[in-house]
Amino acid sequence: MLQPRGILRSLFEAAIAAADPAQCVPPNLPEPPRGRTIVIGAGKAAASMARVVEERWAGDLSGLVVTRYGHAVLTSRIRVREAAHPVPDMAGLEAAREIISLVSDLGPDDLVLCLISGGGSALLALPIEGLTLADKQEVNKALLRSGATIGEMNCVRRHLSAMKGGRLAAACHPAKVVTLLISDVPGDDPINIASGPTVPDPTTCEDALEILERYGIKPALAVLEVLTSGRGESIKPGDARLAQADVRMIATPQMALEAAARVAAKHGLAVHILGDAIEGEARDVGKVMAGTALQVARRGQPFTPPCVLLSGGETTVTVRGQGRGGRNVEFLLSLATTLDGHPGVHALAGDTDGVDGLEEIAGAYLAPDSIARAWTKGIGVKRSLAENDGHGFFEALGDGIVTGPTLTNVNDFRAMLITEEAAINAE
Repeated sequence: MLQPRGILRSLFEAAIAAADPAQCVPPNLPEPPRGRTIVIGAGKAAASMARVVEERWAGDLSGLVVTRYGHAVLTSRIRVREAAHPVPDMAGLEAAREIISLVSDLGPDDLVLCLISGGGSALLALPIEGLTLADKQEVNKALLRSGATIGEMNCVRRHLSAMKGGRLAAACHPAKVVTLLISDVPGDDPINIASGPTVPDPTTCEDALEILERYGIKPALAVLEVLTSGRGESIKPGDARLAQADVRMIATPQMALEAAARVAAKHGLAVHILGDAIEGEARDVGKVMAGTALQVARRGQPFTPPCVLLSGGETTVTVRGQGRGGRNVEFLLSLATTLDGHPGVHALAGDTDGVDGLEEIAGAYLAPDSIARAWTKGIGVKRSLAENDGHGFFEALGDGIVTGPTLTNVNDFRAMLITEEAAINAE
């Protein structure tokens, strides 16, 4: 039988595989139209999704998708552009302009196949008229450091964009638009996946202003003008241009957790999914999850060891220290401070896109002896947490998890393995 680290890594790999475009795109492709087929899209999985479309599409097609640097794959008919994430850059702006140009002269017999996955919000970086890329970059950086939820960040982004909040689908009218979505957001609301470029948006400029005020963000005067004047208002439910929009959710965090659960069951472990949409500060979630694990280990409640506790969602990190952030490693640091080396409790947390925060590291593995091993290197777990330095902590231990670009994204994956040793120590 695999050791705890190997088991947890196999669960993480199963979660990623469940969102592989090669598995989830083909069953959801629409019928070819009488007219043209234009493929567009954005996100960390956009290029790999486009490649699968090319392999499975019988008729003619062309198009353009934009993905994160390092996430491109070889395609023949659909062009792939790379741009920056999570802070947009000029390459993303230029790709967004090209996409708008591609869909500007379509008719009712044409089809737009839109491939959307996590990360698309930054990659479709076309500011609304009157704003510059620098304006959007400034707001985006402030939101990322503020501790705002993904829903709050995307609300602001939708009202500063020429593409988000349904505007891209409106630009495709009167062509039929079919959107294939790989969800990376808690609750799988399409409006929050890449900020909803092809779905109507019920939120308002007033909502966006309230979010900026809540987090003490003071944007440029041009941003305030767009929001206070109402010029940034998005496409609303009931708009006729989106009447024919067909949105298909093809991979979600819950599907990934269920795939991991099946692998855990093959190892003879009881599996309990605690939630696929858990939000909040990563350090707060870590404390709560640690409390649950300790109750299982000490009391056999509400579950009996050996077992695996799985969860997903998207936490946040308010960076106050000098570290590099990363919500999954921050979660693990917080978990470690509460577990305090309890024997028999192992954990793994990682982002399914292979990038935790701004780092090319998916996450990390936490063992019962992690704190003790860190002390031998002169590293204190509480100090690391105070500095938001989870990446530094786990790199020093050799316990960071590097996958490289996974070419998909269904948000964070967390697994806690509570072994028989925990049950024995509790007796």
